[in-house]
Amino acid sequence: MPTSELAQRGIAVGLEAAQAEEKAGKMPDGAVIIAAITSCTNTSNPRNMVAAGLIARNANRLGLLRKPWVKSSLAPGSKTVKMYLEEAGLMNELENLGFGVVAYACTTCNGMSGALDPKIQQEIIERDLYATAVLSGNRNFDGRIHPHAQQAFLASPPLVVAYAIAGTIRFDIEKDILGIDQAGNPVTLKDIWPADEEIDAIVKASVKPEQFRQTYIPMFDLDKSARAQVSPLYEWRPQSTYIRRPPYWEGNMAKERTLKGMRPLAILPDNITTDHLSPSNAIQLNSAAGEYLAKMGVPEEDFNSYATHRGDHLTAQRATFANPKLFNEMVRDADGKVKQGSLARVEPEGEVTRMWEAIETYMARKQPLIIIAGADYGQGSSRDWAAKGVALAGVEAIAAEGFERIHRTNLIGMGVMPLEFEPGTTRITLGLDGTETFDVEGAVSPGAMLTLVIHRQSGDSERVAVKCRLDTAEEVSIYTAGGVLQRFAQDFLESTAA
Repeated sequence: MPTSELAQRGIAVGLEAAQAEEKAGKMPDGAVIIAAITSCTNTSNPRNMVAAGLIARNANRLGLLRKPWVKSSLAPGSKTVKMYLEEAGLMNELENLGFGVVAYACTTCNGMSGALDPKIQQEIIERDLYATAVLSGNRNFDGRIHPHAQQAFLASPPLVVAYAIAGTIRFDIEKDILGIDQAGNPVTLKDIWPADEEIDAIVKASVKPEQFRQTYIPMFDLDKSARAQVSPLYEWRPQSTYIRRPPYWEGNMAKERTLKGMRPLAILPDNITTDHLSPSNAIQLNSAAGEYLAKMGVPEEDFNSYATHRGDHLTAQRATFANPKLFNEMVRDADGKVKQGSLARVEPEGEVTRMWEAIETYMARKQPLIIIAGADYGQGSSRDWAAKGVALAGVEAIAAEGFERIHRTNLIGMGVMPLEFEPGTTRITLGLDGTETFDVEGAVSPGAMLTLVIHRQSGDSERVAVKCRLDTAEEVSIYTAGGVLQRFAQDFLESTAA
């Protein structure tokens, strides 16, 4: 729980303080504004889902309600879940507590929480509340779940139901009171938690093979004659904001990577995630992608999320470094403190702009770029656009203290060179401020030691050893071709010519 952050804000941490705010007719700091049972792997576990239904049933019997500021939802990964919950008589129990089925797809943990009640959102903004989310997904990156959720916590489906009743994270869920029953008695989690034997019995009686057959067999029972009449070529629609002919053989992607004269697009700290590189949350109207979609005539309520538009590069490109929680060390305030946000500084002018405007400027100039980063660059879920976005922006290399394994591979697949500083060498020890330009010298081979040449604004130059993180001959071959798509095209053309 973010007790230290609440304390820093002068907020009393504890259930009594939260209850006092509620009694005064206010939403408490630390309020759970979103409680979501989402479509990730744990909704494929019948025991979890049945346990959530039983928690709801027991809460309903005692007259407990979810707090009015909690936006609750149920998005199973399969229609089968609803079938066995209905079979067990638990679906209506979840619905009565606010957990009705909203979809059978990614929702909250993919940034698809949807809008809050306008009154609740207004109170959060006006009172500067520290609001949170609790979800049963597997993603809770900064800024991803909802713009007004300062933090998000992963929990099992039954605990999501419990937090919806409690309405706050400012309490000990094992000991403190969740609510008061109809007789005025305090209720704790153990009072409504089902026994393992009851869960097992319901799973055995209600989860049936025919439910899975009914759901999945029709998905693959397609009319072969109808399929034969469909053209294998896709008819591209120029105005689509969901799927557009990709530019991976054009523009920045088609030019030779010289690794010369590169300017830094960003200088980043440790632990940069793929959500910092390419967020998956809902698209806001005041974002670069939101402004683009509005110009395309898409109403704000249909913006959807960055992830859903990843088939349209013109939308997805605008997600590059669009995370509002980003810290680009090239952008600082008058006191030298790094500003938070999707910000960049265009050089040599030194002008601070939104990240997308900086990318557009550099693309127009055909300026090769580099990213300087700390340790564990690219950790998190391995989304393709975390690598595609920087490649299309003209980033030719990333020099970091370390890379997440899958993201390093994705970078190579997009023709971006991963370079690793030697232990003890960092952006801080090198005194980098973003005014520099960079060259890379040396013959590329698996694990080769190359030289990063730093040209400083003063006219001085410094040569730093970096390791080429093309770890195998196959990776060298892919990088040399310009990326995996270019390599595939070459192999295809060679095979057809033969």
